[in-house]
Amino acid sequence: MEELLQILRKVKPGVDFEGKTDLFESGVLDSMTIVMLAAEINDEFDIDIQVTDIVPENFSSAESILAMIRRHQEEDD
Repeated sequence: MEELLQILRKVKPGVDFEGKTDLFESGVLDSMTIVMLAAEINDEFDIDIQVTDIVPENFSSAESILAMIRRHQEEDD
């Protein structure tokens, strides 16, 4: 989780991501930010986020992003 929080803070500095559940709906993350975030996550976690993964449900909170990362890691095993 800490690696993900570091990426989130790098992409969107000054936001407290812990405990937030409406990152996309509230506008903290917009489509451009999510594209940048997906690229950073791909590199850091060695996964391949697909266009079909870029939906609000996967980016509503740090926890939902982490769940998506874990799903990809399990698929790669």
